[in-house]
Amino acid sequence: MKRLVLSFLCLISLTTLLKAQDTAPLTNEATFFVKVETNKGNFVVALYDGTPRHRDNFLQLVRAHSYEGTLFHRVIDRFMIQGGNLMTRGATASTDVSQDTISTRIPHEIDLTRFFHKHGALCAAREGDEVNPEKASSSTQFYIVTGNYFTDLDLDELEARTGRKYTPEQREAYKLYGGTPHLDNGYTVFGEVVSGMNVVEEIQRVATDDQNRPRKDVIIKKVSIVAKPKK
Repeated sequence: MKRLVLSFLCLISLTTLLKAQDTAPLTNEATFFVKVETNKGNFVVALYDGTPRHRDNFLQLVRAHSYEGTLFHRVIDRFMIQGGNLMTRGATASTDVSQDTISTRIPHEIDLTRFFHKHGALCAAREGDEVNPEKASSSTQFYIVTGNYFTDLDLDELEARTGRKYTPEQREAYKLYGGTPHLDNGYTVFGEVVSGMNVVEEIQRVATDDQNRPRKDVIIKKVSIVAKPKK
């Protein structure tokens, strides 16, 4: 049994109480778009062509209807919503939804020059560094970033701490739309929400227990490949 835990580093920003309402412009060319229908509403994600392993794996799961009936089993306000654990299909209140029997991993496709944890980013969950130092992704679990706004001072401090440099475009996205920049270089970002981000925001605000599981199930009802949404 594998326990996938997405590291939650609490960062205090001057804009912690603010919430982004829109997503930043599409980061990368995308050929495929996927509609996720839940009991809280629907949203559409674009899958980056620049992360072909993750894109193709996700499409395979969509075509096999693998996600239907599973839960968004881990939700943290102003951070992210996490789903894709196939064991959560039919889960009861006593089910340990943190457990995952899937052993297959996907080599990471981290590319900080193009893909980062902006508001609305679709990312692959994974096991921790102690058992997975190569940062390989779970073959099914994913999360969608909500996050906070960040100031130039916040980003300067992160640069000093991590040694990475944000591009002007990345800084603009984190300041105007928000995100979770402290996760950059740790997890593969392979897509983003392009429609229905308000639904993702609603899901992140649901009441949860002390394990961050929603007290009322947030269920993925249907997932399907669709045409690119019109703005």
